[in-house]
Amino acid sequence: MPPMTNLDTQRHDYRDVSRKTEIGKPKPAKKLPASHSKLLTLKYKNMKVLFIESTHEILVEMLEKAGFTCHYKPDINKDDIIKIIENYEGVITRSKIPFNKDLLDKAANLKFIGRVGAGMENIDVEYAGNKGIMCLNAPEGNRDAVGEHAVGMLLALFNKICIANNEVKSGVWHREENRGLEIGGKTIGIIGYGNTGSAFARKISGFGAKILAYDKYKTAYSDAITKESSLEDIFEQADILSLHVPLTDETKYMVNASFLQRFKKNIYLINTSRGKVVNTNDLVKEIHSGKVSGAALDVLEYEKSSFENLQLNQADKSLQALIKSDNVILSPHVAGWTVESKYKLATVLADKIIKHFA
Repeated sequence: MPPMTNLDTQRHDYRDVSRKTEIGKPKPAKKLPASHSKLLTLKYKNMKVLFIESTHEILVEMLEKAGFTCHYKPDINKDDIIKIIENYEGVITRSKIPFNKDLLDKAANLKFIGRVGAGMENIDVEYAGNKGIMCLNAPEGNRDAVGEHAVGMLLALFNKICIANNEVKSGVWHREENRGLEIGGKTIGIIGYGNTGSAFARKISGFGAKILAYDKYKTAYSDAITKESSLEDIFEQADILSLHVPLTDETKYMVNASFLQRFKKNIYLINTSRGKVVNTNDLVKEIHSGKVSGAALDVLEYEKSSFENLQLNQADKSLQALIKSDNVILSPHVAGWTVESKYKLATVLADKIIKHFA
């Protein structure tokens, strides 16, 4: 496993960056006379906000009610964004385009970027902060959805539900061949104990498994359901590994052959974080060797940066191996996408924007 360096500015993906990092956070204002305070309040009135992707309508409604002027342009392309972004104080995005230095330099009046989601790898948060641009996300909005999806994928994998469903619909009635496994009595290792990791622990806690969690950036989080642990503890004890980390320089391809071979037992892998946290070629080899007994993957390294589809020209034999394997179940990066999370992501983000700028 590659060494993990202390990249505080990158540990933002599944945390609340508006609270956990000082990057882009306005400095505390000095106490001013009442007349000056009124001028500061007026400074943020009628701020123009550009929506470059679709989101729940409640986000627009809440911002407009708070005095923001919202321009909803979910079909706008990159070239047009570049042309007009200097006219806006705020922008709402998901993952359509990267907010890199070139784009941020063109956003002369930008005060905030709001991400309708958790991951922030498509935003140069550090550079934005240096320019006084606050970066806000909403991991609280979809953590329950991710936790439930991870539990559902594990249940489907253990009980061969996808296989059995297809067989029965084809007129095949196999019982012994579809005998499943129980979660109870097993040990689950969680890497990354932020919003989604802790939500997954809560959701699965009723199944009678032992839950170990490792998070390099947190301490003292053991409770009635989870034991704070080291990576070595997880390598030694885990039957199941669930990943809940952001994609950063230190986590890219973190799960490779040498990482997987450090587990004492053969394991089941769940990944609802980011595709490139796992080296797919190595995963396939370890599935074939039996070290990985099965995998439940909501994310794949072959996704485009927008997460809307796959880069099929890069989808090599390893992807085909995952597709053909009865020990692998896949979903299209939808762990955080529920009817409820769409609403909650919007309201959480709106509340944060309003708190800082209305």
